[in-house]
Amino acid sequence: MTLRIGVIGTGAIGQEHIARLHGKLVGSTVTAVNDINPEGARAAAEKLCPGASVHESGQALIDDPNVDAVVVASWGPSHEEFVLAAIAAGKPVFCEKPLATTAEACQRIVEAEIAGGRPLVQVGFMRRYDAGYRMLKEIVASGQIGEPLLLHCAHRNPSVPAHYVGDMGITDTFIHEIDVLRWLVNDDYVSAQVIQGKRSRHALNGLDDPYIVVLKTKSGVVIDTEIFVNCQFGYDIQCQIVGEDGTANLPEPATVPMRKNQIAGQAIMMDWKLRFIDSYDVEFQDWVNATLAGRVDGPTAWDGYFAAVTSDACVEAKRTGQIVPIETRAKPAFYN
Repeated sequence: MTLRIGVIGTGAIGQEHIARLHGKLVGSTVTAVNDINPEGARAAAEKLCPGASVHESGQALIDDPNVDAVVVASWGPSHEEFVLAAIAAGKPVFCEKPLATTAEACQRIVEAEIAGGRPLVQVGFMRRYDAGYRMLKEIVASGQIGEPLLLHCAHRNPSVPAHYVGDMGITDTFIHEIDVLRWLVNDDYVSAQVIQGKRSRHALNGLDDPYIVVLKTKSGVVIDTEIFVNCQFGYDIQCQIVGEDGTANLPEPATVPMRKNQIAGQAIMMDWKLRFIDSYDVEFQDWVNATLAGRVDGPTAWDGYFAAVTSDACVEAKRTGQIVPIETRAKPAFYN
């Protein structure tokens, strides 16, 4: 059986998803596209999925009888509308992060999915599908280093564009750690704190960079993460878990060691898409397989909601300099 997919949003990430879903993965084909830019949607369809319908609205795409499932890759403020429409139509939907731009909107999606009676929503937190993080998860789950006590992490980017301002270090960057670290230790957060570092001269106006985010979990695990989006030297993702009986580190991406110009070393990636490109393939193949089987195996709408609440608490902590509690509604049995 082949899953017929409609993609809403044909920008850069949308086109990448169309290419993998239509021509690379097993069991999927793209039958419809939509974008706020109709010309861009038509060009993407002609190039990547010839013969696919080009719809004038996301709702029309969702209503298309030739669409079995929906991928939402449009800009964040539109996510809630399209995810809710897919739920109302009874169609599985993969939504790129964020699930919605507010915790309240995420909660509405959770409530709609529960009212519909079956799991339909998966959120695009692709780090859970990265080979390195999965190896780290296995180490934790096996008990080889005992119970996790501390996590030391870093999310470094060589530079960011001028429109990257305000709290985007949390809402667009740290949001990935919020999800994957909670998944790694299988424990919810209870508080957030943000400690400002000395501001880098490379940080453009309107941006605090770097800083440390400290999260604490219900069981007492303390997680510190350095957010430094103008580090200049490369795209560098680090994670060390300190356990009762040992430590475990996220492995570095495979590169060839070289000796040249009196220096011995290895290349560092400069592009996040190169670092996690394989995880996208694994993520979408898993989503296709699970959807065809009538399941949601990846990050759920509840995970999207919890990430939004945590993100909001981190933003408040950054603005106030206080330790901010992270409080969510009780997890519905639907998501157990």
